[in-house]
Amino acid sequence: MAKIGIFYGSTDGNTERVSTRIQEVFGGEDVVALHNVNSATSDDMAEYDYLILACPTWEIGELQEDWDSFIDEIEDVDYNGKMVTYLNLGDADGYPDTFIDAPGIIHERIVDSGAKFVGAWPTDGYDFEESKGIVDGKFLGLVIDEDNQKDLTEERIQMWVAQLKEEGFGE
Repeated sequence: MAKIGIFYGSTDGNTERVSTRIQEVFGGEDVVALHNVNSATSDDMAEYDYLILACPTWEIGELQEDWDSFIDEIEDVDYNGKMVTYLNLGDADGYPDTFIDAPGIIHERIVDSGAKFVGAWPTDGYDFEESKGIVDGKFLGLVIDEDNQKDLTEERIQMWVAQLKEEGFGE
């Protein structure tokens, strides 16, 4: 079984594509399993010691629709001993006041769950006003802006996966 579970919601396909690329960079299906939250359960999440929660911020600071339906499931997972991080997609130019709010919404549900949160990502290089996805001056995980900075996606994925490995994620 794969060591890492990526649980994603994807309306337009961007989050699924980025999740698949992260899976490839980590080493493929033997290392990372992809789960679309539109058909996943808390039991599926419980199987992994390493979790990447991948949710784009949709509309004006909202969860993607599949995540909106799935959010209650995450509270049924025992996170003790698990490492958790976030993959976040958003549009900084279109929604600068709610850029990357989705991980903040998810994080509020599990912040006191016993999980170890890793993969914090710098806010440098993004032009936005506000975000619920920032804790201690950094984003809760990798931030991808496919709408405005698509040319930086691959480099950011490579850097973040290397960072996660240094933090012991997936070992």
